[in-house]
Amino acid sequence: MTETSSLLSAPRTPARQPLIDPFGRAVTYLRISVTDRCDLRCRYCMAEDMTFLPRKDLLSLEELTHVANAFIDRGVTKIRITGGEPLHRRGIVSLMQTIGERIGSGPDQGLEELTLTTNATRLHKFANDLVAAGVRRVNVSLDTLRADRFHHITRRGDLDKVIHGMDAAKAAGLRVKVNTVALRGINDDEVDDLMAWCGERGFDLTFIETMPLGAVDDDRVDHYMSLQEVRDRLARHWTLTESTHQTGGPARYMDCAQTGTRLGFITPLSHNFCEGCNRVRLTCTGTLYLCLGQDDSADLRAVLRSPEGLADPKAALDAALDEAIGRKPEGHDFIIDREHANPAVERHMSTTGG
Repeated sequence: MTETSSLLSAPRTPARQPLIDPFGRAVTYLRISVTDRCDLRCRYCMAEDMTFLPRKDLLSLEELTHVANAFIDRGVTKIRITGGEPLHRRGIVSLMQTIGERIGSGPDQGLEELTLTTNATRLHKFANDLVAAGVRRVNVSLDTLRADRFHHITRRGDLDKVIHGMDAAKAAGLRVKVNTVALRGINDDEVDDLMAWCGERGFDLTFIETMPLGAVDDDRVDHYMSLQEVRDRLARHWTLTESTHQTGGPARYMDCAQTGTRLGFITPLSHNFCEGCNRVRLTCTGTLYLCLGQDDSADLRAVLRSPEGLADPKAALDAALDEAIGRKPEGHDFIIDREHANPAVERHMSTTGG
C-alpha cells in the first residue's frame, strides 16, 4: 500500500462551511508546492547558487494529501501543483492520483480541476500519468523561443527538451498553456513570435509581469515591463477581443481571431487583481501563505505534527484554516521601486510555489 492510498478509503466528514475571508471572498483555489527544487535557475525566480531544503523539512505525501482533503472539504474546487519543479518530487504521480480521486460531484468529491505548472523538462516522462490522474491541462513556463536566450534566462536549460515535453503533453491529450514573463531588454522582441508559435500548436499564451519576490542576481527593476505595452504591441498585428473565459486564476483573457487561441495577462503591478482574490498558497514545508505579496502565513506542518494533528488531522486542520483565512489580507504591496531594488518580500517564488 502506498503512502497515500490508505487515505482514499477513510470516511470523510460532510462538507463544512466554506472558507470566507474578512472581505467576503471565498477561497476556492489552492496552489500546493511539493518541492523547492528545480533543475533550472531562471534569473527572475531564484539566485544561481541556491541552497535547497533537506527532505525532512518537506511535507510528506500523506501530509500533503491531508491538507488537500481539508481544503476540498471546505469548498476548494481547484488545486494546482507547483514547485520548484513539481515533476522532480519523488512520488508525484501517486500524490496526483490520490488528489485526483476527489474530482467529481459525489459525496466524497467536490474538486473540479487538478492542474500542474511545470518547466516541461520532464513532462515527456509524465504526460500520460498526469492524464490518468485526472489532469486535463498544464501550464508551462517558457520565456523565449531562442535556444541561446533560453539558456541565458535559465542559466542551464535545453529548449529542445522543453518543446519535446510540450509536444508529448499535447499528444497525451493535455491542453497546454504557455506562461511567459515579460522582460524588457530580454524577450520583449519576441512577443509576436511567441503568439504565432503558440497559435500554430494550439497552445494558449499568458504574459506575466515580473514580481519582486526574493533576492536574485539580476536587477528586475530594469527588466520590468507593463503588460499594457505588450498588449498594445500585439494589437498591431493580431485581432484581439475581450474573452469571457476564466480559469479561477488571476489572468484576464482575450481571444485571438487569427489563431483561435486565448491570450492572457497577469498584471500584479500595473493592474492588480486583489479585489477578486480566491487563492492561497501552500509551500512544500507546510507554510500557508494567504497572499503572494504579503508575509501573513500559517504553519500547517506544525499543526499536522502536533499531538492534536497526529490524533485527528481533519479536525486540527479545520480549526487552523478558520484561523488563517480569518487573517487573509485585502491585497498585496507589490511595487516597482526604481530607487531601491529590494524585493517586496524576501522569499523566492520557487519557495512560495511558482
